[in-house]
Amino acid sequence: MQIADDNKTPLERYLGATLRELRLRHGLTIAQVADQAGISRGMLSKIENAQTSTGLDVLNRIAQTLGVSLSTLFRHFDVPQGGAQLVKKGTGMEVVRKGTKRGHTYHLLAYDQGPRKAFEPFLITMDDEAERFPTFEHPGTEFIHMLKGVLEYRHGQHTYVLHPGDTLTFQADIPHGPERLIKTPIQFLSIFIYPPGSTE
Repeated sequence: MQIADDNKTPLERYLGATLRELRLRHGLTIAQVADQAGISRGMLSKIENAQTSTGLDVLNRIAQTLGVSLSTLFRHFDVPQGGAQLVKKGTGMEVVRKGTKRGHTYHLLAYDQGPRKAFEPFLITMDDEAERFPTFEHPGTEFIHMLKGVLEYRHGQHTYVLHPGDTLTFQADIPHGPERLIKTPIQFLSIFIYPPGSTE
């Protein structure tokens, strides 16, 4: 007796579709897989169409026939859909911020984070034409990771010389900013991490 479609569980539908996809990928018929797994052809057809449930022993035999492990059958079940944002190389939005001027550019690497921003990642490039350097103050924490060049960076009363691979993390409400370009071109990743409730 065929079980009504409304009674199919998500797991039964997922397993049925997965088994059918694997079987078709290998170019096998229901008869070939059923015979090798030691079950009836009708049973395999019902499993593929989510018309019946079966035990792990049977599923394991089918999986072995299809050349996969039992765990492989379940690996994509109930995985969150996700929704990552990909910004391809060279496509970050160039933005105007305090300090944006000749020889000093900001590329925003992620956007549309809702009404309250949790963070903003920038790729900042500076060259010999960059002249006076701005001083910044904003809520939260800032994380800087040097990619190219050598830069002297000020935070409060201290300065730090940053080489490629160096990382500097600091409280962003203390005045900070580039102090001196030592070796250009300079490029670094700057991530602003805002405190909860910030509207920066």
